[in-house]
Amino acid sequence: MESANLMYKDPSTKMYTLTTTGKIIAKSFKPFVDMVGLIEKNEDFWNDHDLSGIPEHLLDRLADLKDCNFYVDKLENIYDSHKTFIENIECSSLIKGVSPIYFPSYPDFFMKLAVKDVPTSLILTKAVYDKVENEHSDKMKAYCAAKYTELYLLENAKVAFVVTDIFFSMSLFFKSGNYDPRTDLICFDRSGIQWGNDLFEYYLCQAKKL
Repeated sequence: MESANLMYKDPSTKMYTLTTTGKIIAKSFKPFVDMVGLIEKNEDFWNDHDLSGIPEHLLDRLADLKDCNFYVDKLENIYDSHKTFIENIECSSLIKGVSPIYFPSYPDFFMKLAVKDVPTSLILTKAVYDKVENEHSDKMKAYCAAKYTELYLLENAKVAFVVTDIFFSMSLFFKSGNYDPRTDLICFDRSGIQWGNDLFEYYLCQAKKL
């Protein structure tokens, strides 16, 4: 490292210290270490899923999710992680999300949040919107009529996620095109939540407000 001008030995203290160049490289190296640590937490998650729903500039910042956890349901109960998801949403005071998938419990759940005046912004794909509108039109009207709700329409999305003031949760599709209901990535730290907010802003720019 001395020969590469990354470190030098202080003649007075006899201790090694990073040079200015060394400090710059060390600072740039940390995101790489964080990225490797994130991937090593669950390599299958990143290898088996379709990442096309995550824009390039946020893939470059995956290290922001280094403190996340992965919740993987057992085969006999593929909705355990969904319970954790609901519990965290109920504790949140601001909710934003993108949903290309439909859960039967969603219309009732989000309508109740709307009635409680919890600020909620949802982006639904056209297929999900049509299903909710056809099967739960009264709940859809109640949601849209609430004071602090926003609803947006998007043609397609390859990622499902929710970001609130306390957590960020994301699930993906397999490369085969099927949605994975068993595995959730969940973050409670500031950098992970900010990453989720930036992902929401990316999709918000493409969506049409209803």
